[in-house]
Amino acid sequence: MRIKRSISALALLFAGCAPSISYAEVAVAASPNATANPELWPTAASPAEITSPAAEKSIDVILSRMTVEQKVGQLIQADISAITPEDLNRYPLGSILAGGNSGPYGDERASAAKWKQLVDAFRDVSQKSGAGIPILFGVDAVHGHSNLPGATIFPHNIGLGATHDPDLIQRIGTATAVEIAASGIEWTFAPTLAAPQDVRWGRAYEGYSSDPSLIASYARAMTIGLQGKLEAGKPVAADRVAATAKHFLADGGTADGRDQGDARISERELVALHAQGYPASIDAGALTVMASFSSWNGIKHHGNRSLLTDVLKVRMGFKGLVVGDWNGHGQVAGCSATDCPAAINAGVDLFMEPDSWKGLYDSTLAAARDGRIPAARIDDAVRRILRVKFKLGLMGDAQIARGDVSEVGSDEHLALAREAVAKSLVLLKNNKSVLPVRKGARVLIAGPGADNMAMQAGGWTITWQGTDTKPEDFPKGRTIGRAITDAVAATGGKAEIAPDGTFTAKPDVAIVVMGEKPYAEFEGDVPHLAFTPQQGEIELIQKLKAKGVRVVVLFLSGRPMFTGKLINLADAFVAGWLPGSQGQGVADVLVASANGKAPRGFTGKLPFAWPADARSPISKPLFPLGYGLTYASKTKLGRVNEMPGIDISGSESATLYMLRGKVPAPWHLGIDGAIASRAIDLGAQEDARQFSWSDKAALSISGPVVDLNRQLRDNAVLAIDWRIDRYASQNVSIAFNGATLDLSPMIKALAAGTAKQTKIPLRCFAEAGAKFEAVGSPFRLEAMPGFAATIRTVRVEAGSADMPCPAR
Repeated sequence: MRIKRSISALALLFAGCAPSISYAEVAVAASPNATANPELWPTAASPAEITSPAAEKSIDVILSRMTVEQKVGQLIQADISAITPEDLNRYPLGSILAGGNSGPYGDERASAAKWKQLVDAFRDVSQKSGAGIPILFGVDAVHGHSNLPGATIFPHNIGLGATHDPDLIQRIGTATAVEIAASGIEWTFAPTLAAPQDVRWGRAYEGYSSDPSLIASYARAMTIGLQGKLEAGKPVAADRVAATAKHFLADGGTADGRDQGDARISERELVALHAQGYPASIDAGALTVMASFSSWNGIKHHGNRSLLTDVLKVRMGFKGLVVGDWNGHGQVAGCSATDCPAAINAGVDLFMEPDSWKGLYDSTLAAARDGRIPAARIDDAVRRILRVKFKLGLMGDAQIARGDVSEVGSDEHLALAREAVAKSLVLLKNNKSVLPVRKGARVLIAGPGADNMAMQAGGWTITWQGTDTKPEDFPKGRTIGRAITDAVAATGGKAEIAPDGTFTAKPDVAIVVMGEKPYAEFEGDVPHLAFTPQQGEIELIQKLKAKGVRVVVLFLSGRPMFTGKLINLADAFVAGWLPGSQGQGVADVLVASANGKAPRGFTGKLPFAWPADARSPISKPLFPLGYGLTYASKTKLGRVNEMPGIDISGSESATLYMLRGKVPAPWHLGIDGAIASRAIDLGAQEDARQFSWSDKAALSISGPVVDLNRQLRDNAVLAIDWRIDRYASQNVSIAFNGATLDLSPMIKALAAGTAKQTKIPLRCFAEAGAKFEAVGSPFRLEAMPGFAATIRTVRVEAGSADMPCPAR
C-alpha cells in the first residue's frame, strides 16, 4: 500500500485493524529538527500475505475477550536470566528473549535440546494461563545461531558485505533459520541494516557495508532467507523464523561512532544513508523491526513518534511489530527502565525489558488504566504482536512445531559457511606473488590468531563479547591455523603452528594471523582507527623478515583499520574480517592445491574504505570502497603512510582512561579472556562498571601513543576509584605501558564491598621499566578466576614524591 501525506496518517495506520487514534492522544515531545517529514522518505508496504482475513477475525475475538492486564502483559518481553516459566502464571507476558550472556537454566553452552526444553517450558505455561496466548521467543542469532555450541558460525556481516553476493546472503539466512528453528526458537534479532559511517563504532562489523545500495539488496535477501516468501493463508514454515530489521534508525550514523549515541545529521542524510535497507526488508515481508538505542538530533528513537509511527508504520506501510532494544525505552526523556508510556505512544509495540519487567508491567498497567496510554494504541500494539504469532504458526488450530535438533551444524551448512569465508577475504597486497602458497611448501602459521577460535569468530559467539570462545565449542569447525596445516599437508608440504613465531626449520613462508581481540557493543567502541599490536607482534614479523622468510599478514578485525606499518612489513596483506568457525575457507584461498592453483581465488571487495591514517570518519582512504585484488592482478603496492595523524598528548584526554565506568575517546577498552561486565550503581545511577573474572584474564585500556614524561616528573599517580567485590585466590597485577606491578597486597588491604581510591605513583612503573615518551597502554589489570571489581574512574592525577610503590 502506498500512502500519501494528504491522508490522515494515523487513520490509515489503523484502518481495518483497530479504531483510529488522534495525534493529540499519542503526542510525544520532539525537537523541531528531530521531527520527520514522511514525504521525504521512500514508500514501502508489508505484503498482504503478512496476515489474512481469518487471522484478523480471530484477533478481533481474542482482543474482545482480553482483560487490560492481559493486554499489557503482551507488550513486555523479559530475559530468561530474570524470569521463570512459573512467573507467567502471575504476569501474562507476551515474549521472552535470551540475551547475549543468557543460556537455558544458566548454561551458556547449552545444547539445542536444552534450548528447546526451555522454550517449551515457557510456552506451555503461557498457553495454560491468562488468555492462553503463547509466548514469542527471540534470540540474537547474528552470524548463524551463534549462542549455540556446535552451530554453524558464518562470517560476521562485514565479511559478508565483502562478498557482494545477495544470493549467498539468502542461502545463509535459510541455513541460519533452520538451525534456530532446530532449537525450538522462532524469532531472531537480525538482520542489522546499519550503514556505519564512522567505524570507530564497536558494532561496525554488524553492518554489511557503508554503501546503502548494497545494504538494500542484502536486506531483501536475508529477510527472505530467514522467513521464506510469505504465502497467503499459510504460516511461516517450521524451519523458518521471524526476521528483525534493525536498528531503526541510524545506529551507524552517530557522532564519533559512539554506541547508543546521537546522529546529528539532516533528515535528507538520514534517509539517503540510513533508511535504504528498511523498505526492501518490509517489502520482503519482515515481521518485526527493532528500534535503535540511538537518537536523531537529540531525541531517542524509542520516543520519536514521527519516525516509528509516521514514517515506519505509515509511510513505509509496516504491519508487523516494533520491538524495543535492551532497556532502550529507559533512555527516553522523562522515562526510566520501569516506567515509559511515551515509548508505547511513540510506536514501540513490545518493550524489551530484560530484568526490571515487573516494575514496567505495573507502571504500564497503571498508564493503561488512567488513559496515559490510549486503549486504541494498546489494542493496535497487541494486534501487531498477535499478527506475528499467527504468521509464525504459534496460534490457531494447526500450530507449527519447531525443534529438529539434528539440523544443527549440518554438513550442508558447514560447506556454505566455508564458501562464505572464502568469498569474504579481500587481498590488499600481494607483492612477489607470495600467494597462493605453492604446493609442497614449508609453512609457519604464527601470531595470536593462528589457533584462536575466539579471534576468528568475534563477538556475539557463545557469549555477548565472545572472548572465551574455544575450538571445543565447534567440534566441526576448524581454526585458521589447523585448516592451513591440513591444506599444506594435502599437497605434500609441511606446516607448523607457533603463535610466537618460533620454528624448527626455516619456513618458505609465514602466515601471521593477527588483529583485534573479540568485542561487541560498548567494549568495541574505539577512539581512533590505529591498530595497536600486542607486545611482540611487530617484532615477530621483523624477525621473520630478517631471516629471509616471506610474510603474509592475515588481518582479523571487525572494521577497516590503520595498519600502515603492517602493510609495509608484509609481502602480502589480506583483510580476513571475522570469518567464523570454518577456517577451511581461508585455506581454500591462500593455499594452492596439487594443480598449483588455489581451490578458490580472491573475489572479495572492500565493503568499507580502508583508512590511510588513524583519523575517522575516513576522508582520504588508502583503498576505496570496492577495492580488492585477485590472483590475476599485477598491482605492486609501494610503501604506504605509517604516521597515524593524531596526537592527544597535551589534552586532558591523555590522562583520563575511564569515567563513570566507561572508557572515553580516544581510548579503547579491551578484554582478553573470560570477564563479564555490567553497568552498576556505585555512587549514582550506573556510574560504574563491574568486571567479574571467570578465568585467568586481563582488562586493558589502550589507545593513541601519548607522551606522559611531564606527569612523571611532576610525581603524578595512576588513580583508580573502585570497589573490590571479590578477592582472587592468587595474585592480581597491574601494568602501565608494559611494566607490571603486584597489586595483591594493596587489594587485600581494602575492605571488600567498600568504594575506595587506589593511587600508584607513575615512578613505580618507571622503575619497573615503563617508557613514558610513548604511552599507548596506560592500564592493564590481570587477575585469576573469582576476582570481581567495580570500577568508576581510572586517570592520572597529581600526587606526591613520598608515596610508596607496590611490589614489582
